[in-house]
Amino acid sequence: MPTFDAARLQTFATELLATRATAEESQRVAVGLVNANLRGYDSHGVMRLPYYLKAVADGDVVSGAELTITKESATHLVTDANWGFGQVQAGRLLDRLIEKTRLAGMAIGTMIQAGHIGRLGEYCEAAAVENLVSIVMVNSHGAVVRVAPPGGIAPRLSTNPLAIGVPQKGRPLILDFSTSATAEGKVRVKQIAGEKCPPGWLLDNEGQPTTDPETLYGDPPGSILPMGGGQAYKGFGLSLMIEILTGALSGGRTSREPLYPKKGNCVFMLLVDPESFGGAAHFADEVEQLTEYVCSSPRVEGCEAIILPGDPERTTMAQRLQNGIFLDDENWTVLARLAVEVGVSVPVASDG
Repeated sequence: MPTFDAARLQTFATELLATRATAEESQRVAVGLVNANLRGYDSHGVMRLPYYLKAVADGDVVSGAELTITKESATHLVTDANWGFGQVQAGRLLDRLIEKTRLAGMAIGTMIQAGHIGRLGEYCEAAAVENLVSIVMVNSHGAVVRVAPPGGIAPRLSTNPLAIGVPQKGRPLILDFSTSATAEGKVRVKQIAGEKCPPGWLLDNEGQPTTDPETLYGDPPGSILPMGGGQAYKGFGLSLMIEILTGALSGGRTSREPLYPKKGNCVFMLLVDPESFGGAAHFADEVEQLTEYVCSSPRVEGCEAIILPGDPERTTMAQRLQNGIFLDDENWTVLARLAVEVGVSVPVASDG
């Protein structure tokens, strides 16, 4: 498999984005994509580049867009991204919310008409650096439905991810997951690579289990199972609430027919400063003792360690910083072909 040093892959991503975006946007988005690859979120990594560039070419994403504030108080922001690059606009929203949280102890922000904002955990990681608790969630702005309700055949919601971040010295807790059995991007990776999906991810358009990723993009489409397996109604219920908090509360869009013509995100962010509640020192002590207590649990045979939210990402990042980022041949071929088309030099990959 082609292998790339993270810095070189980031440079390549920046150069590709610069054919359609400003220098600020190119750098910011490239960092987010490669950081996703480093942490094992390949579905939110550089494989997104062809879709991002096409979105700009089609007018679905607007380079140079400003973040418009439509309502504001000491503790909240209601914003419109004006179809700008999602990572850029979400970063701007986060920065403003951090400022408000420092003053008021908490802040809530919403955003509509944003391009895909990428991996949600990166915003929770940034908040944790500031010693703030965070909750981030998005829907697809009513543009994409991939998940059918339990017992249903036709999809009705997007994969509606949720991330929660808790600061902890040296080991922040970052929970980041789709409320479906898998992220749609992971199915897309399998489709491009010509691989089957694992059992338990997909249903065909008759509601039957399948491992064929093409089914999801058929006419009529199949669907991704809700998170939770036999308790799928819990995952779907959580997804439904996220759809409301992101699409309805923000003044944006929720799922309906016809689907919204532009793919993007409605966003909900909540930041909390522990100092303004039980106190930052108390919070830190309680989180530390709790994680130590949880990790002290006797383990079943074969379990080497108790894994906390954020641990898998840190392990993967350490490995990929040392050994490089691996891309499957098919996804790399798509990226290399795109580079040739837009006049960007294709970096030489080593064989992994």
